Amino acid sequence: MSKFFSLFIYNLLLPVGLILMLPGAIRKMRQRGGHWRDLVQRLGFLSQTQQASIAALPTGKNRLWIHAVSVGEVGIATKLITRLLKDRPESGIILTTTTPTGHALATEFAAKQSERVVVLYSPLDLPGVGARLLSELAPSQIVLVEAEVWPNLVSAAVRANIPVSLVNARLSPRSERRFQKLGFLIKPIFGMLHQVLVQEPEDVNRWTGLGVTAQRVHHTGSIKFDPQGAAADPAQVQTLRTVLDKIGVSADQPSLLLASTHPGEELLLAQMTQRLRVRHPNLVLLIVPRHVERAATLLEELSSLGLQVQQRSQVNAPTLNLLIDTTGELRAWQELATAVVVGKSFLAIGGQNPAEAVMARKPVLFGPHMENFQALIELLLAQKGAIQVTDVTVLEQALDELLANPGKCQQLGEQGHAALSQHEGATAKTVTRLLS
Repeated sequence: MSKFFSLFIYNLLLPVGLILMLPGAIRKMRQRGGHWRDLVQRLGFLSQTQQASIAALPTGKNRLWIHAVSVGEVGIATKLITRLLKDRPESGIILTTTTPTGHALATEFAAKQSERVVVLYSPLDLPGVGARLLSELAPSQIVLVEAEVWPNLVSAAVRANIPVSLVNARLSPRSERRFQKLGFLIKPIFGMLHQVLVQEPEDVNRWTGLGVTAQRVHHTGSIKFDPQGAAADPAQVQTLRTVLDKIGVSADQPSLLLASTHPGEELLLAQMTQRLRVRHPNLVLLIVPRHVERAATLLEELSSLGLQVQQRSQVNAPTLNLLIDTTGELRAWQELATAVVVGKSFLAIGGQNPAEAVMARKPVLFGPHMENFQALIELLLAQKGAIQVTDVTVLEQALDELLANPGKCQQLGEQGHAALSQHEGATAKTVTRLLS
């Protein structure tokens, strides 16, 4: 099946998909601080200020376009860009994102890069839009982070002789099966990729089975799992330590961090924490919801349990319960926690990525639903570097034992960190591939 037929079918179905997604997209845009004016940029039209910023970037092989969807992918992209600018200081980067929260995090990062990084919203993958933006940006190559392969954009890049690389690529068995069912449409699109740099050795065969030739698939390890340079920003950690001081939490006080929680989990785990406080009365609860716009609703729900909750942005009194209503701080909060419970693993399917907490050498626990990170979970469990539980009752028992035994806490954290050592250097390997 040719790529032209795949593009024809894709563009035939695209308007229907956009119409169906529009109500939800508008709702999320409003919730997450987006603006209608961003839509003009999504259609490939840039302001004069943006055009001037791009014109100031280096040209030719030293100008790269890196695309990351949301906060998680932006975190990977910023780590990659930091290493890239270290290895090739003369480079200039155009960093595009899809979500307002990702855009905000990228903008904060770019402000520290001496005008070497310009942040834009990604273009809608409509026919002609990507080609227009490619002409405007004139990158030497496009780097897609993890999973965003947009057919029209990739096709336009290939026509313009601009190589497109997919980095930190992941492909779960579930996704592979889904793609295989549409292989006659998918394979021609993936076949246009210049190279795919994968996280796990078993991912190589999965990608070659989807139309990418074996010579173009390389195992580099996971940038996000790469312990090298993964430490939290010391200044940010100190800032958050000050926040804890304001609510009366001492440095040696035990704290439980609920990381990237989803609806329903906060109440379930907060009730568990209340029971743990019978035996650990000074236990601090730190809640970092996956979507910060839920903070107001969460505040009401947690208060209904009789908990005195302070919001991170409005601390003004002592408390044992802190709701984090700010973004871009999870890595630093993990550094300060005694133990970390991973969200989306109890009441939803898929789980959230535990790697950052593991790299912080913290004991990490999660529920039965970690399907999206199966390879990582198997690695951690095989090395006894994390604890997976069947339900909250078992979680409570495990946490009770860890909180009562600091030595076990430290051992679990060290074993987890050691398990990720195979990914050390993944960032450097990826940069080498991109710049070769």
